Amino acid sequence: GCRFKDVRRNLQKDIEELKNYGTQDIFVLCTRGELLKYRVPNLIDTYQQHGICVHHYPIPDGDAPDIAKCCKILEELRSCLESNRKTIVQCSVTYTHIYLSLTVAACLLLQLSDALAPQQAIDSLRNLRGSGAIQTIKQYNYLHDFRENLAAHLATKDTVLRSVSR
Repeated sequence: GCRFKDVRRNLQKDIEELKNYGTQDIFVLCTRGELLKYRVPNLIDTYQQHGICVHHYPIPDGDAPDIAKCCKILEELRSCLESNRKTIVQCSVTYTHIYLSLTVAACLLLQLSDALAPQQAIDSLRNLRGSGAIQTIKQYNYLHDFRENLAAHLATKDTVLRSVSR
């Protein structure tokens, strides 16, 4: 069963609040199955109908994005932010998934500042969102390994690009 089956949200009201906030882009990290489970199967379409640009990157509950997907998310997220677009990163509300959006935010911080240590990024987000942020071992390890995995991914991508251009 769904842990939140008795929680009643008003989707129309929630979207009105997002629009009043000026939200232009939303990154949805839930799978379509999760949206169905949480009784919002048409959430992505509803956002789009209200003029919100949706970036859908489904990441199964309990997982972290693979480095290629994370790079794509960060590339689009940076583009939105550099264009001063009001942007939200949304994940589901399960215990293991609730702070996936913060894991992505921490990756962005680590990508933007070489001087920032992974623990500093985690602490910053915990100060903003509470001590439960970035709470799974998987998320913690993902952030501590992020730069190394990013460098390896970029090196592989660079090698492929060089061999294609020859």
